[in-house]
Amino acid sequence: MMKRYIFMLIVLLMTTLAGMAQHARFVSEGIIEFEKKINMYAKVKKSIDKENEAYMSKYYDQFVKTQPQFMTVKSNLIFAADKSLYTPIPVTVTAQNSMYGDPNNNQPNVVFTDFSTRSSSIQKKVFEETYLIKDSIRPITWKLTGETREIAGYQCRRANGLMLDSIYVVAFYTDEITVSGGPESF
Repeated sequence: MMKRYIFMLIVLLMTTLAGMAQHARFVSEGIIEFEKKINMYAKVKKSIDKENEAYMSKYYDQFVKTQPQFMTVKSNLIFAADKSLYTPIPVTVTAQNSMYGDPNNNQPNVVFTDFSTRSSSIQKKVFEETYLIKDSIRPITWKLTGETREIAGYQCRRANGLMLDSIYVVAFYTDEITVSGGPESF
């Protein structure tokens, strides 16, 4: 008799779980962590002007020997319903990654976007000054592609975008995350 109840409980549990797996889960609020990798070797090499290339090559060689090739900067996108907040995660600068302290290698901007009013507020640091810029959301012309990729357990589709006639954007999105925003002002 006890075996029969256990068997029925297992069948009921499996039926319930199978039924739950049939429904897609749509996320309308949460936090997405973005990661950007910067090839520091290429960046430093590009900054060496042609006139001083021979002189600077020994410094470049020393840089390659002592510094990691890639720098990773991270940011969080917090979203709920029709709003999002994009904030950088501060980089800890050590002797091993001293180039990380360069403002050009960080993501200092904080972006709040209200999709219902199609507006954004951006806190932007330029040198020693911090500015607050309020503007409308910039339009992006999107073209969907057939390319897909699994990201963080979601089946995502690639879209190519053009913004301000010259900024080319590649984005991966899923219909299961309902917010219409992405990192920074995208």
